[in-house]
Amino acid sequence: MFIPDEGYYFGLGAFETIAVENGFPQFLPQHYKRLLLALKFLNLNIDFSEIEEKVNMTLAQKEMQEGRKVLKITVSEENIFVTTRTNTYQKEDYEKGFATAISNVRRNETSPFTYHKTLNYGDCIMEKRRAKEMGIQEPIFLNTRGEITEGATTNVFFVKDEEIVAPPLSCGMLPGIIREYLYDAYTIKEQIILPEDIGEFDEMFLTNSLLGIMPVARLGIHAFSGMNIGRKLLQELSNSQCSFC
Repeated sequence: MFIPDEGYYFGLGAFETIAVENGFPQFLPQHYKRLLLALKFLNLNIDFSEIEEKVNMTLAQKEMQEGRKVLKITVSEENIFVTTRTNTYQKEDYEKGFATAISNVRRNETSPFTYHKTLNYGDCIMEKRRAKEMGIQEPIFLNTRGEITEGATTNVFFVKDEEIVAPPLSCGMLPGIIREYLYDAYTIKEQIILPEDIGEFDEMFLTNSLLGIMPVARLGIHAFSGMNIGRKLLQELSNSQCSFC
């Protein structure tokens, strides 16, 4: 039963979306860790065992045992919900690469909410919807200083001469689960990236827990010359996760 609380009225709650492959939840410990950090930030004292119990019950359902699914955990002061849906990203998306564009909305790098996955998510959803109307799969945010930070639902990476480059966390972004995986597994060069710098890069790719690693075909009117590194990283990510399935 849903109980109205400050999560409903003010967005003071947190959530995680987790990819489930043939019954196996990807990066579940990392998702739990990030969720608990967000709840601590929001001063919500939630019994973790209750969250874990609901997740385990959902994962045990027959329909979760085959195919690509999404498990979503939503937590506020009075509510814990675990819901599921199908993961809709298709092979064709990775072959074509995403079209992206710079959003007119700015990320506030000074707000602590920027660094947590809270229910205060309106900018992301509204910009995602506006982008879709224009044939854009992912809007890209700048911060208040005009630096590239992240996508509405993704972290952003670039490639130059086979070197992976990313904006530092201080630019204002959610510390993504796949972003963390890449930082642990590869050498990442951090640098401030402005929109006018885009032409210097050979590739761009996006990351999040549901799409994994998505090559980008273009950012605005700029078309990237390749997708090889992004596709290679995606294959290596898939191989590493399949070993646990």
